[in-house]
Amino acid sequence: MNNTDTPLWRDYLELTKPGVQALLFVSCISGMLIGSNFSPPVSVFIFGLLGISFIAGSAAVINHIFDSDIDAKMDRTASRPIVKGAISQNSAIVFATLLYLIGSAMLVVYVNTLTWILTSLTFIFYAFIYTRYLKFMTSQNIVIGGLAGAMPPLLGWTAVSNTIEPNALLLVLIVMVWTPPHFWALAVYRVEDYAEAGVPMLPVQRGVPFTKIHIVLYTVLLIASTMLPYAVGMFQELYLFVALILGLGFLYFSVKLYRDDTNASAMQTFAYSISYLAALFGAMLVDQYIYL
Repeated sequence: MNNTDTPLWRDYLELTKPGVQALLFVSCISGMLIGSNFSPPVSVFIFGLLGISFIAGSAAVINHIFDSDIDAKMDRTASRPIVKGAISQNSAIVFATLLYLIGSAMLVVYVNTLTWILTSLTFIFYAFIYTRYLKFMTSQNIVIGGLAGAMPPLLGWTAVSNTIEPNALLLVLIVMVWTPPHFWALAVYRVEDYAEAGVPMLPVQRGVPFTKIHIVLYTVLLIASTMLPYAVGMFQELYLFVALILGLGFLYFSVKLYRDDTNASAMQTFAYSISYLAALFGAMLVDQYIYL
């Protein structure tokens, strides 16, 4: 029963984490377009995106279900639909099941079995293994769990090629290395929330100064990782230039946070990291299109 003024459909939409889905869409579309030289079959493009997104949405709903207890202890998540009683856990389970089944049908019927298998394995890893266990086992949880969030470009590429291409794995690597500095910036800002909820995020376990050093180090590693597609001839000079500029911008915010004793710039770093990833994949697409 919805006990708030929010329309019920909005609560169901929130369960799928639409903000995360937006980044998934960008990276997945990039994988599809790059993997097909901007000529993916229309049915594969549409149903591939929808199928992958539906299964990712199902994983997000399960994340809400499992995390409802700790969400209630954190200011950032205390108003989520299950926590505030707008949607029951049973209703959320039905919703997650339907999303997974519909998404799976789209991928198997209109795309290919390999993409469905990889998407399902990602679903299992994030929704059950990471959310239920890995998140609480180590302060390096987001480093390990980042693999799930890094899969969309590979899934998009596989949807149009029905193979696992080495170049697609480079895109996975970039997103995987991007995830820790992106999420640790938020964790620095919300460190008290995570401590209260008993989630062993890096700033909770090792302290904020230690985390800020690692944000800088991972940002440097990210810049190096973004050079690899150029090094193997996957992209040309336009991508290289934009990747360097964006990387230096990320490094600026990371160093600024490292020097900020108040941690007030943590959300600036977090916000920039989101724009960074979207712009980086945008640069890949423009470069690929120009040099076709």
